[in-house]
Amino acid sequence: MTSKQIHANPSKSRSPRHRAREFALQGLYQWLLNNEDSGVIDAHIRQAHGFDKADREHFDALLHGAIKQSIQLREEIAPLIDRTIAELSPIEHAALLIGAYELKHHIEIPYRVVINEAVELTKSFGGLDGHKYVNGVLDKLAARLRATEISAGK
Repeated sequence: MTSKQIHANPSKSRSPRHRAREFALQGLYQWLLNNEDSGVIDAHIRQAHGFDKADREHFDALLHGAIKQSIQLREEIAPLIDRTIAELSPIEHAALLIGAYELKHHIEIPYRVVINEAVELTKSFGGLDGHKYVNGVLDKLAARLRATEISAGK
């Protein structure tokens, strides 16, 4: 896996929104490793095979929103992890940024969907047990950011 490209396990039934998350994860991965300008990353990702099947609006929101708000999102995540942000794998870090951004700014997406999508991204792109870690952290974050939604579902 190079810093320019990461590949997921192919899946035939990916929704446009899921594809947007996959491409946003790739862009955030690039940003985390190379600290490239988001515009350069955006242009590169838009040239990728399959981008035409992604929800472009959601991709823009995730990539640019997570980068612009990375400091605030990391402040939300930091108390919930057992290591420093710098010690997270880039895939876990990117998936947590996407999940935190969606939990905070896309309340129209159920918290369980946000967590599941971040877990699936981590399973596809990350290491062996990274998805369990992402699940646990986002579960705790959802309890803080979506307490009303969670209690309404019980």
